[in-house]
Amino acid sequence: QLQASGGGVVQAGGSLRLSCAATGRTFSNYGVGWFRQTPGKQREFVATINWSGKSTYYDDSVQGRFTVSRDNAKNAVYLQMNSLKPEDTAVYYCAASPYGDIRILRAKYDYWGQGTQVTVSS
Repeated sequence: QLQASGGGVVQAGGSLRLSCAATGRTFSNYGVGWFRQTPGKQREFVATINWSGKSTYYDDSVQGRFTVSRDNAKNAVYLQMNSLKPEDTAVYYCAASPYGDIRILRAKYDYWGQGTQVTVSS
């Protein structure tokens, strides 16, 4: 029901835009979060946006470099990633929370999409 896309290989300092598309269900009332995971580590919070798009929250590691936005008419959420660093390399996942507001805990998200790989080379 959720599908993340837009990953790829980019040099440090470059940009990527990830998309999260929802099918089979309308997510306009859901909060959406982005998480990332590297091998051997837990999935960690990156950014979140509330149902209306008016509230966002970011992990300190991406604050000022990443921007989350959404287009409810298209049932889609985006993660614009600028000034990428090698430590941003991970599989990125989008997830939807029925609470509607911003949430940083994985447990608050009920629906998860398949991830998309982001690789930042130095």
